[in-house]
Amino acid sequence: MARYVLWFVFVAGSLAAEDLGGKVFLFPKATDTARVILKPMITKRVESVTVCLESYTAFTREHSLFSLAVPGMDNALLIYSEPPNRYQLFVNQESYNFQVNPEVLDWKHTCVSWESESGVVQLWINGKLYPRTVMKKTSLIDIEASIILGQEQDSYGGKFDIQQCFVGEITNVHMWDYVLTQEEIQKVLAGKKDMNGNIINWRSLQYEIKGDVVVQPQLQCRSLGNNYNLHSVCYEN
Repeated sequence: MARYVLWFVFVAGSLAAEDLGGKVFLFPKATDTARVILKPMITKRVESVTVCLESYTAFTREHSLFSLAVPGMDNALLIYSEPPNRYQLFVNQESYNFQVNPEVLDWKHTCVSWESESGVVQLWINGKLYPRTVMKKTSLIDIEASIILGQEQDSYGGKFDIQQCFVGEITNVHMWDYVLTQEEIQKVLAGKKDMNGNIINWRSLQYEIKGDVVVQPQLQCRSLGNNYNLHSVCYEN
């Protein structure tokens, strides 16, 4: 089988990188237009990837958390929540459904990793690793990527559906071109300031807002219970 790799090629835009530590993207209502376009600047081949983010929503219907599309492939990497107890992940159009703990009205920390060589996919929610699977071994595509928060791309950069949009708050979005270790996932979960993505870095983010999305201070922190002895975690300042 020919081996393909995903080659992120982004052209430098006019927006300066911004430190969004302690802030959130607030999506106040359901629309098919409101979105945040992430604009990292990188020109290297990516054969492995980890995406982490935090989300807070009262939605009980399905919604997109992170949508990466390439020309001719709308679900190159999609993190899709289906409350109360399912996550659907896509890698290059192949999907897998994870059964997860029921949703609660609290901040949720999500990490997804995928490695091309083995095809192994990992899903972590609030520090819990769910049973791993294998998807799209040795595949990715050498093409430019469109990365969007708030909407699910049904075509490259567009064709949004209001029934798949996100309403609520998203923060601490990071993306790496390698698979984080269990120890590194726990550091990200704990909000360690030095755990920043090298493709997408919330502390140095270039982005563009389209439609009704506002940047606001994060007013509520994520609660950690069970093995974390009931305390709250905010991103380090």
